[in-house]
Amino acid sequence: MPLIRNETIKMVRKKRFYVILLVLLVLVPMFTYAQMKVTERNREKFGTDWRRSVQQAITDNQNSLGSSRLPEEWKKYRQIYIQQMKYYLDHDVNPQEPGGVTFTREFMDNASSLFIPLLIMGLASDIVSSERTTGTIKMLLTKPVRRWKVLFSKLVTLMMFVSLTVMAAFVMCYAISGLVFGYQGFDMPVFTGFQLNGSDVDLSAVHAVPQWLYLFLQLGLIWFVSAVVAMLAFMISVLVRSTAASIVIMMAALIAGSILTNMASAWQSAKYLFMVNLELTDYLSGTPAPIEGMTLGFSLAVLAVWGLASLVVSFLVFTKQDILN
Repeated sequence: MPLIRNETIKMVRKKRFYVILLVLLVLVPMFTYAQMKVTERNREKFGTDWRRSVQQAITDNQNSLGSSRLPEEWKKYRQIYIQQMKYYLDHDVNPQEPGGVTFTREFMDNASSLFIPLLIMGLASDIVSSERTTGTIKMLLTKPVRRWKVLFSKLVTLMMFVSLTVMAAFVMCYAISGLVFGYQGFDMPVFTGFQLNGSDVDLSAVHAVPQWLYLFLQLGLIWFVSAVVAMLAFMISVLVRSTAASIVIMMAALIAGSILTNMASAWQSAKYLFMVNLELTDYLSGTPAPIEGMTLGFSLAVLAVWGLASLVVSFLVFTKQDILN
């Protein structure tokens, strides 16, 4: 516990977490304002008839499916979107109902695979390497404490701040967007379970869940992704002496993953890369997997293996390598 307390104090003094809060405080109002302008434009165009707005979105996407310039990989996303909107129409539920809860759900969904992992990377990438750069790790290791306990205290502290970051993103998004759209919407039904079989959309598993439950599941998946990214960044921080190098490596991996996700449909082996499996919330919303055959269970297993492997490497290297010289 004294080691964890010491690591927490060091994390607070680095002020990285405060920077993350500041980034959220700047960006969330921007996204809220942009969504408010979209809502106002739809209201001017369609009035209070939300069904016309949804029907127009369906028509626009159906027209785009006939375009030869639209890649085949993108057409499957449009097909599922069309069926989702039709399902909402048939059940008289407005999927674009303005509200702080709905905005938060969509924001967290879009931020889960890149934005939030980048914030986590900022916390984790230098948790060990920065102390090697400044030399403070030497003083820490001269104490009569086993090395694995020192590293474990850093890991526990990191996971605490990972949890705080995910919760801060949710709370700030809901609090700020609620000022504009209102704080209602927790009981609004959200349909999940859409699946793509070939060129047809399978609706047999579709069911409604209250939005609060959807958010709970969504936050759990986002936390799991964030924890795995933190473990990988933790490993890089142990392996690489330079703080700048560890940040660049993780940033390159995350950005490459977002690009690869849109291009990896023909590369079956890419589904074993951790970057391709970060979009766990897509399985809730019904968005097709980037590579055929991927499921929520598969992605969870792949990420778990990457996370555990990174921890094994981190502890083996840290306890054996010569750090004092």
